[in-house]
Amino acid sequence: MARMSAEERRESVIRAAMQEFARGGYYGTSTEVIAKRVGVSQPYLFRLFPNKQAIFVAAVARCTEDIRIVFEEAAEGRTSEEALHSMGDAYLRLIAEHPDKLQMQLQASLTIAAAEAAGEPEFGEMVRAGWMRLWDTVHLALGADVGQTTDFMAHGMLINTLTALGFPPGHRVWEGCYLTGKEPGGTAQAEAEA
Repeated sequence: MARMSAEERRESVIRAAMQEFARGGYYGTSTEVIAKRVGVSQPYLFRLFPNKQAIFVAAVARCTEDIRIVFEEAAEGRTSEEALHSMGDAYLRLIAEHPDKLQMQLQASLTIAAAEAAGEPEFGEMVRAGWMRLWDTVHLALGADVGQTTDFMAHGMLINTLTALGFPPGHRVWEGCYLTGKEPGGTAQAEAEA
């Protein structure tokens, strides 16, 4: 069996870290757990990354980039209206198939708030840069319409919250969430008013 290169090992660490941080958060996840999951020693882990913060930032960046790529691929070759629904459907599939992506986003938000309150602004700066690339991808796919981009991202955050709270898709709290393919004020609401 061939040995992994340092770059392949870094990728393994990032994937493992994403799953561990998604589960335990930044402050509740030890580098020992990440090293054990990958099958390396902690000293080797710190040859790949200078510290725990660098591992966390790499995991958040990977999560954000994975989501950005899903949006980009879903929107490719579509009108802004088609892209809206295609990206929404793709995101719902992503978080259903990879719940660590959802949990990692939630953990990143909590960690940034705590780190910045403790006087560590670099955490937020790095994570916000990745989020802006995600925003730009959605913004371009939706015809550079600020209102539509804001609505899409806001509905995405609503979906994150509903999913994290355990509301299954199809539950009435999802009504009007256009990322599910139903426009606000769409069929379900019209039927209720009839």
